[in-house]
Amino acid sequence: MNIVIFYALLATICTWALTALGAGVVLFFKAPKQSILNIMLGFSAGVMIAASFWSLLQPAIERADESLKVPSYIIVTIGFLFGAVFIWATDKMVLYAISKANTNNISADTGIKRVVMLILSITLHNIPEGLAVGVAFGLLKENFSTSALMGAISIALGIGLQNFPEGAAVSLPLRREGYSRKKSFFYGQLSAIVEPIAGVVGAVLVSTIETILPFALSFAAGAMILVAVHELIPECQQNKSEQPYIATMGIISGFATMMLLDVMLG
Repeated sequence: MNIVIFYALLATICTWALTALGAGVVLFFKAPKQSILNIMLGFSAGVMIAASFWSLLQPAIERADESLKVPSYIIVTIGFLFGAVFIWATDKMVLYAISKANTNNISADTGIKRVVMLILSITLHNIPEGLAVGVAFGLLKENFSTSALMGAISIALGIGLQNFPEGAAVSLPLRREGYSRKKSFFYGQLSAIVEPIAGVVGAVLVSTIETILPFALSFAAGAMILVAVHELIPECQQNKSEQPYIATMGIISGFATMMLLDVMLG
């Protein structure tokens, strides 16, 4: 196995493991402390926003300038928009599937419908997240440097951290709907099993077809930005009236940490 593909597989197994760890909360506790989840989500959002530029968009621009005849700004802009549209489209697909189930009186229980929608949504979002990790590690084939390696690890860390509350976000509602602790944990961790698959696919693609690397990097950036801005930031601002700046400081510290690593090692 190609070493960068192995690294991508190992990294995405770790991001899946953090989802399983989050889902495992249901085995021991009723619910984790909201303020801790808010900090983690905020930190992850900050890491993902910073990584989208320094670890994905900036290398995409450099690669496009070096290897493609089409202007880099066109390739990167198209890839970025495609990544964001992909996430938006998956959300619409989930909403459409749920609305069809409502029309046909399938799964009449509203609570179960919400849980099914949540599981589908998180599972679909984990695909581009796995791709982002795979693409970042696939980049190492042509540029195996300390800064590139740390950038890839940082992306995996940011995604892994936000996977922890995602795992809990699936398992805890299932438990509330009457599922056993073991079943709730199983379905919670299962939502991220697509990440190692997507990670390997991303690493294979960019390490074998080098011309798609700029597009793949910017695609992953677009997907990550949409997830961070549309989901993580609003979610981490829950209970804002009680602790107005705790989640915001998480975002700032996550962004600063990722920026420091990339700039210092770059």
